[in-house]
Amino acid sequence: MNATRPPSLSSNLAAAEQLCAQRGARLTTLRRRVLELVWGSEKPLGAYDILAVLSEADRRRAAPPTVYRALGFLLDNGLVHRIASLNAFIGCSHPPHHHAGQFFICRNCHSVMEMEQGSIHQAIAAAAQSFSFAIEQQTVEVSGLCATCRA
Repeated sequence: MNATRPPSLSSNLAAAEQLCAQRGARLTTLRRRVLELVWGSEKPLGAYDILAVLSEADRRRAAPPTVYRALGFLLDNGLVHRIASLNAFIGCSHPPHHHAGQFFICRNCHSVMEMEQGSIHQAIAAAAQSFSFAIEQQTVEVSGLCATCRA
């Protein structure tokens, strides 16, 4: 099993800059700021949480479509993951590496731990193939209680 903790904010931002440069994409000031907020948070952040912080920090009202576009860019480039069950976003533990997301989500405190287990991805792919199903996106979310909340 390969459960990981996120790298430091500075190393993640450096990896994001490098990844975007390699792909010819621009990590604009806003995209970088949204990534900083997602990575700097201990918990997954919703788009409106990000919007509130940006509005307060910039002393002006940020527009929801702007935040959603930034999040879309970060998702498309593998820098963040969307946790559908929480309608929130977390930073990717291995940004330069494209992978299927597997997440343990605490139903009490909403902490999220990312895991990359190739055998899970392969089992889902094999099952999909047996149904002649074409996978477009694969995310596994497992809910339960983290060690802290169980104590």
